[in-house]
Amino acid sequence: MISRQHIPFAVALVIGLAYALLARFYFGGPIWKDGLLSNAFLIVMPTGLGALTAHFVPRDAGWWWRRVWAPFLVVMLFFAAAILFHLEGLICLIIICPLFLAGSFIGAISYTTLADPLDRPRDKTLMVAAFALLPFVAAPLEQLIAAPDTFRRVENTVVIDAPAAVVWQHIVRVAPIEGRELPASLTDAIGFPRPVEATLSHEGVGGVRHATFERGVEFIETVDEWQPLRRLSFSIVPNTATIPPTTFDEHVIVGGRFFDVLRGTYELHPLGPGRTRLVLHSRQRLSTHLNWYAGLWTGWVMSEIQGRILVVLKGRCEAG
Repeated sequence: MISRQHIPFAVALVIGLAYALLARFYFGGPIWKDGLLSNAFLIVMPTGLGALTAHFVPRDAGWWWRRVWAPFLVVMLFFAAAILFHLEGLICLIIICPLFLAGSFIGAISYTTLADPLDRPRDKTLMVAAFALLPFVAAPLEQLIAAPDTFRRVENTVVIDAPAAVVWQHIVRVAPIEGRELPASLTDAIGFPRPVEATLSHEGVGGVRHATFERGVEFIETVDEWQPLRRLSFSIVPNTATIPPTTFDEHVIVGGRFFDVLRGTYELHPLGPGRTRLVLHSRQRLSTHLNWYAGLWTGWVMSEIQGRILVVLKGRCEAG
């Protein structure tokens, strides 16, 4: 079924896929606390994957095949296997895809730059072995360093053609949201639940809001700052009892050891008769070895969620 000239390419893809799966089970095993969210797995391992793939692709295959297309195919095969065998959720794969692709390209380019000038096959074998073993050596060293806590703020703003009194009534309680009220967003495509409604037990400090999202996701928000027509602020605790385990991957679940949303705040700024600037900002915690990268994604997701809520509020206030 495979022509003889294509056998080396098939061998390279199979070995690369086997290496990636081995690393996935190794770093996801019980001996590592945060192995799948480590630099060793998400950055160093893809470089070894790229080097290993480039090593087995024939040199006469061309510059692009050895350094770009073959590593790209191996990464895609690994992602397909991860989905097929339920190793990772779609959200996680989308998030790590840029790291895996960039790392595999860098590994392939680095290996070919260093190994191609070598004459003896034994030296090239030692070179690719060093690339392949590097993530397994780096992992124990990285585990000696505790994942730091990083706190981030995400803010969205909208100008509403309605007085502050009208806007205030729409933010303290959010009536059920219909699908047509929400603008399109990529967060829907990658599986994040859409907002549904927010109730309030009673007005004033100590009031409890229940903010619900699709698929059983609920957040308990306790009001600790109540300034009518000016500011509404609350702490946020996810109601883990109502969130099914299939809604989020364990690495992106809100309230887990890697990510949490701590606070939310609405601020109203009158701009003149019948105009109000509404600001919504939140505070999150990140606890990973790649907070700089994870923060890019959590910031984007939170901004999308908050921005869509503001669009709904703007439409309701102006229609009213």
